[in-house]
Amino acid sequence: MPHHERERFLAEPRIGVLGVTDPRGEGRAPLLVPVWYHYEPGGEVVVQTGREMVKTKLLLEAGRFSLCAQDDNRPYRYVSVEGPVTSVTDPADPEMREAMAHRYLDPEEARAYLKATAHQLQGDVTFRMRPQHWRTADFAAFAADFAEQGKSDADG
Repeated sequence: MPHHERERFLAEPRIGVLGVTDPRGEGRAPLLVPVWYHYEPGGEVVVQTGREMVKTKLLLEAGRFSLCAQDDNRPYRYVSVEGPVTSVTDPADPEMREAMAHRYLDPEEARAYLKATAHQLQGDVTFRMRPQHWRTADFAAFAADFAEQGKSDADG
């Protein structure tokens, strides 16, 4: 995907899959967990999580993470970013929590969610990551090639 498309894609409200190195024992794969995230083109990826969560401990230890967001509707697309943690806010940034709630929920649901989880704010942490490496795929061109090949085979 071109630069502007990948940034716009990542800025859309999608569930991200956060990946972080997991050194807690021989033969462990990276920890992968679905998360809400915030991103604006040209900015940083922001995630919030509980201070006592395993992913928080691993993020602090690794100092970097990756995030993958996908569109699982045909033709499939994804954007994956990886980079260093640039800041940790503890306790979590309340304005960012509100922005994320409104990103993923309709206004009434967001207000109810924020009220119901207000007590969690003091136990959460905000991580910001500067995208350093991007991986993207848009299978629309790939699908078009198959469609054209199928048409050629049918005409032949």
